[in-house]
Amino acid sequence: MTIGKYGMMRKTFLKTERKGMYAHLMLTEQLNRHLADIDQTAREQIDRTIQQLLTTHPAPDKTSDPLTWTGHMNNLKQQAEELILTELIYH
Repeated sequence: MTIGKYGMMRKTFLKTERKGMYAHLMLTEQLNRHLADIDQTAREQIDRTIQQLLTTHPAPDKTSDPLTWTGHMNNLKQQAEELILTELIYH
């Protein structure tokens, strides 16, 4: 199982803020599975949220203005991450 960015963020949160839950997951050997699930769920939700945001805030044309397109997409990703972090990682 691979644990990406969001799984590692969850691990850090559990270690510092939810020590009991972290210890329980470690002792029952479920920590890696939990982190992998969180990471996968976060990535899927971020992708879905970005697609939803694109319907309400369409991106500019990538070929004619690539820098504006990149900035727009980065802003959408940041908005999606903020929603997911509070909802999924830090609870």
